[in-house]
Amino acid sequence: MKKASERDGLRPEYDFASMKGGIRGKYVKRLREGTNIVLLEPDVVEAFPSEAAVNEALRGILNTTRAVRNTGGLPDKTLQPASRARKAGSRARKKFRAARD
Repeated sequence: MKKASERDGLRPEYDFASMKGGIRGKYVKRLREGTNIVLLEPDVVEAFPSEAAVNEALRGILNTTRAVRNTGGLPDKTLQPASRARKAGSRARKKFRAARD
């Protein structure tokens, strides 16, 4: 069985510590600024066959979000965490029962 270094294509005789002029992480900052890589789950990859399809879908979501915000949004209870929505629903039922009686 081959050693890990041989599988990577590097031979054991490569000694990077003794090499001169190399700077570790020289281009890391530039790389991080210029890229935004996201790993997609296999089922999502099937739905979006290309980079353009993913970008189009995300732009659609952003446009929908902006439209909802600009028009005043949805009723408050739909945007709240589930526990708050239940409490709001409970209060509304109490008011309805009180008004009905």
